[in-house]
Amino acid sequence: MPTTSAATVPTLASPTLNPIAVQAARAADPAAARNGIQVSWARHQDEVRAAQRLRFDVFAGEMGARLNTPIAGHDVDLFDNYCEHLIVRDQASGQVVGTYRVLTPTQAKRVGSFYSDTEFDLTRLRSMRERMVELGRSCVHPDHRHGGVIMALWGALAEFMVRNQLDTMIGCASVPMLHNGLVSGDAAASIWRQVQATHLAPIEYHVRPRLPLPIDQLDSTLDVEPPALIKGYLRLGAKVLGAPAWDPDFNSADLPMLMRIADLPARYRKHFLGA
Repeated sequence: MPTTSAATVPTLASPTLNPIAVQAARAADPAAARNGIQVSWARHQDEVRAAQRLRFDVFAGEMGARLNTPIAGHDVDLFDNYCEHLIVRDQASGQVVGTYRVLTPTQAKRVGSFYSDTEFDLTRLRSMRERMVELGRSCVHPDHRHGGVIMALWGALAEFMVRNQLDTMIGCASVPMLHNGLVSGDAAASIWRQVQATHLAPIEYHVRPRLPLPIDQLDSTLDVEPPALIKGYLRLGAKVLGAPAWDPDFNSADLPMLMRIADLPARYRKHFLGA
């Protein structure tokens, strides 16, 4: 679940892997290898930097995001140094072509919050925090936007969760404000209307945006499809936790989403976990 907002931060220090991430590291997924890609957890700063360069190219280069970053050509924020970074490489070139960052409960305590806390009031999720991780900064290189890369990422994430006895994932799924060549929130408002009707979480899990998208001032009747990543999350059993926040720096609306391992449909549970 991508978190697509930036903060003014000091330069990233050399990251340290937690035991939880070391435990999750494993050999390349055979299915991914057949697709010419390799999924792994970043083990040193150079690999984190490669992921941050990809993020910069996608968020700033494609989306036009205004990134306040301490390192030119890299998307870097305060939370990076506390996260584990999952990367997918093209085996032929060695290039990082996909990435997620994962903030565990222990590391969230160290940094002081989840990133999502800066966009939403997560008070109603407090009972879940001990076994809840945050997914963010999801992106895939434009030349590799096929099912193989995202499935490899999701497979590694599912294994990480189960192996470390974590059961809930949260994050902010971004909807670009650009629609038909114009910067407008109409598409985001329309997608919110759709998912509100079909995939809204029970009220006891609802969260409130700190900077709400002004839904009432927008046209929410457009016939637009959600971004592919959001559709993928919904197929995996994810729920939307409430109305979107507005992220002006990224020209996007961010939907708060929650996904539980227990809610994975049987076919995905078998695919990712063999169970």
